[in-house]
Amino acid sequence: MTIIPEFIVPFLPWIRGIVGLALIGVIFLAAMGAVWLERKLSADIQSRMGPCRVGKYGLLQLVADAIKLFTKEDMKPSNADSLLFNNATIFMMGSIFLMLVAIPVGAVFVNGVEYPLAVTEMDISVLYIEAMSAITIFGIFMVAYGSNNKYSLLGAFRNFARMVGYEVPLGITVVSVAVMTGSLNIVDISRSQGMLWNIFLQPLGCFVFFVALMADMGRLPFDQNESEEELIAGWITEYCGMRFGLAFFAEYIHMILGSFLVALLFLGGWNVPGFVANNPVLGLIAPTGFLIVKVIFVLMVIIGLRWAVPRFRIDQVVDLSWKRLFPLALLNLVWAVGLGLYLGA
Repeated sequence: MTIIPEFIVPFLPWIRGIVGLALIGVIFLAAMGAVWLERKLSADIQSRMGPCRVGKYGLLQLVADAIKLFTKEDMKPSNADSLLFNNATIFMMGSIFLMLVAIPVGAVFVNGVEYPLAVTEMDISVLYIEAMSAITIFGIFMVAYGSNNKYSLLGAFRNFARMVGYEVPLGITVVSVAVMTGSLNIVDISRSQGMLWNIFLQPLGCFVFFVALMADMGRLPFDQNESEEELIAGWITEYCGMRFGLAFFAEYIHMILGSFLVALLFLGGWNVPGFVANNPVLGLIAPTGFLIVKVIFVLMVIIGLRWAVPRFRIDQVVDLSWKRLFPLALLNLVWAVGLGLYLGA
């Protein structure tokens, strides 16, 4: 028995796409929540209050910050390259939108049939997401070079060194999961895990992926492109007002999407037991809710690490990628090939 009329069932793929688009808007709101969560969680770690004066529990602090950013004067260095300086945030936010269309944010089960909540499904969606994520580096370089500021340019070059080093183990780990699963479609990868998550089959791969993802996002201890002790604010030194706000917002959305990738690739995605999926009510809400809980957990780990680990030097960052993570990623790839052959047999 289903609570959805039978004549609607053929249109469910279209409904899934519309719901997926709506949930993209929810993710943008979730980015605001991630800012608040980081402030509160870091305050708890440091034994202080955090935002508490604007709204209950400081929830309206985000609204106050938005008003402040919108009303600040938009200043630009006199010798800046206007074309690059003005359009850099378009590249950064464009990268986010291009990633969002391929990342499923949950699923619904109707009559036991699974309908992922994704705007689109691709046979190579994992590679597509990784490629779109790399577009961010162009936006950072446009900000840095267009600012005509030596600190910004140094931050951009640090970002190049970091991303080149960590994109390689990140890509190898993604390929390892695809080899074991037999698909580059992130929906198929999530679906194939069942109750046996990939973190148990590839614990080394999960570790390498998570560390490389932290570096790709530029989160502490991998924020050498900002590094305020040495570079003031690095690549974003000359940005202010809403330009700074958009770049800052893109970082937090990137963090949420990275958490989704960890949950989908290694933590079982939205998979729930069969009796839950076949329930006409739980099948509609439980899978997505289960995935969101995992994403929030990963977010809290990422935020916690920011305040628990000191920033690395740039030479330590490069050594970690090429001398540690790269060999471990290759070792995990060999393990994944063997495991895929064994499971396939």
